[in-house]
Amino acid sequence: MNSAEAVLENIKSRRVIRNLTDQPVEREKLEKILEAGRWAPAGGNQRFVRFVASQDPETLRLLRIVSPGMLQYPQAMILLCHDAAMQSSFASKADDCVHAIDIGTAMQTMMLAAHALGLGSGPVTSFSQEAARVILNLPQNLHPKVIICLGYKGVGSQQPMRARKKVTWQSLTDWERF
Repeated sequence: MNSAEAVLENIKSRRVIRNLTDQPVEREKLEKILEAGRWAPAGGNQRFVRFVASQDPETLRLLRIVSPGMLQYPQAMILLCHDAAMQSSFASKADDCVHAIDIGTAMQTMMLAAHALGLGSGPVTSFSQEAARVILNLPQNLHPKVIICLGYKGVGSQQPMRARKKVTWQSLTDWERF
């Protein structure tokens, strides 16, 4: 398989993983995922996204308490934050959606890196942002947006697919005009 095919296969086979084992995530793998996030596209090549990583069991336990959307028991996590102070120092408007796009591209890039490294991942947006701020001692300029839960895939780690019409690129695409 050539490198292009390998990348496309990684994209097609990545899934949100809800069941993770208690096997620790190696620090080197976590650092590679963070490095991948650094390479994610960013609007205007500005870096308004900051990462907070943790492997500390107590921190993970506390975050899980304030995160009703965290169904898995991660062995590591990366919180993606929007740095509002950094963005306000640039010409972009405060209500600009660039930071939301940047959060999404960083999240997807990191989840693809995790998958390529043999780890499972799942995003969590249902959490108390203020509680996460306190637990992680975040400065006021950092706004928590999404938690990426990380760990090794457990048995039955994917949720069963609901019966639905198959989605293809063709069903999502119109050529030239709608």
